[in-house]
Amino acid sequence: MMGSRNEAQTALFYEFCLEDHVPTDHLLRSVDRFVDLGDMRKYLAPYYSEIGRPSIDPELMIRILLIGYIMGIRSERRLCDEVHLNLAYRWFCRLDLGDDVPDHSTFSKNRHGRFRESNLFRQLFESVVTRCIGEGLVGGEIFATDASIIRADANKQNSTPKEEWDTDSLDPETVPRAVKEYLEVLDDAAFGAASEVTPKFTSHSDPASQWTGALKGPAFFAYADNYLIDTDNAIIVDVEASRAIRQAEVGATRTMIRRTRDKFNLYPEFLTADTAYGTAENLNWLVEGEGILPHIPVFDRSKRKDGAFPATEFTFNHNANEYTCPSGKKLKKYWRKMSKPRTGISKDGFIRYYARKSDCSTCALKPQCTPNQPARKIARHIYEGARDLARELSLTDAYVESQKKRKKVEMLFAHLKRIMKLDRMRLRGPNGAKDEFLLAATAQNLRKLAKLTPIPA
Repeated sequence: MMGSRNEAQTALFYEFCLEDHVPTDHLLRSVDRFVDLGDMRKYLAPYYSEIGRPSIDPELMIRILLIGYIMGIRSERRLCDEVHLNLAYRWFCRLDLGDDVPDHSTFSKNRHGRFRESNLFRQLFESVVTRCIGEGLVGGEIFATDASIIRADANKQNSTPKEEWDTDSLDPETVPRAVKEYLEVLDDAAFGAASEVTPKFTSHSDPASQWTGALKGPAFFAYADNYLIDTDNAIIVDVEASRAIRQAEVGATRTMIRRTRDKFNLYPEFLTADTAYGTAENLNWLVEGEGILPHIPVFDRSKRKDGAFPATEFTFNHNANEYTCPSGKKLKKYWRKMSKPRTGISKDGFIRYYARKSDCSTCALKPQCTPNQPARKIARHIYEGARDLARELSLTDAYVESQKKRKKVEMLFAHLKRIMKLDRMRLRGPNGAKDEFLLAATAQNLRKLAKLTPIPA
């Protein structure tokens, strides 16, 4: 028998508990165990006035922002609508059914004010990393680093070629916020001071972003999101925003290594990365400056295009400060005694060693060694010792294993762009990039904590 249609009846009283309507296996229920914002009010107290109308609870705003990054909701307008409708989101934010959700404009006001002044997002990220260390998810032996290019909220149509861009004509008092931040970081190693090369185009709306064609397609404006991770469980131990160029990314890695050491007392034994981090200066900084063994391919251009012997075929004698070629002849910095001692170091940081013309002209290996020149010369970098160490390490089994673990940082970037949908910036300026990258890394670590730490029965 067909049942009758039930007409909706408005009840006078409801017995409803949000706790009962959030599944035990819901992601936010697992994440909530590791979101500890108890000290936030004390941390932010100096940035609030002691008089006036009460503000929106900062813990509520942080929880809403975390939902946006954890669940891949990029728009703050849509995020507020989702929190209003979704019971699990309300439960995570500690909102009852009748509680109001803050307006989306509240987030911009606080982000540009007290949140940035207090460096709140950095403090939040580091508190989650501390929790990861406490849960035993960070081994601290092998770190990996890499950078991923994130499109900026900028367009070429609103840009200026480098020949016409003049920073001296910008008035810091009247320019937009993103331009003001750009002027503030002109001497920052991660931005303006990373390279003396001027970008081909500079965006009017976000001049700190880098015009790049690194993805081998049409060029665009972008920032670099730099990660330093522990390879045991792919926990992000630090994150840094920079220009999307190699020099800035290498500099960001140095900043992250120092900051991780000072903040968490973590001293990795090995660092694994790709060839972009294998320059002589960076390898020397790791080996001599930080005592870290580099599991990094050497950035080496010594291979000859004409098929001749590369520099690696020549043996260097440290005591005699000379090379020996495959036929047993010597290559020296100077073949005569100098009246005044000279270092022989050129402006590019290389020392050049020369063979005798008489040795090369009679050598049977000359067609394979220096077919187009009368005598062979070898350029050796002042930090070649660190490069030699990196080459030796690349022959070990530990190096092969480290290079496999390095893929974990690339998987984090894939997750960042495909699952969390952070493939294009929503905020502008260096501070906007820092805010987005810190919150995204915090969300990824929280998801990792929830996955690797089972809920007690």
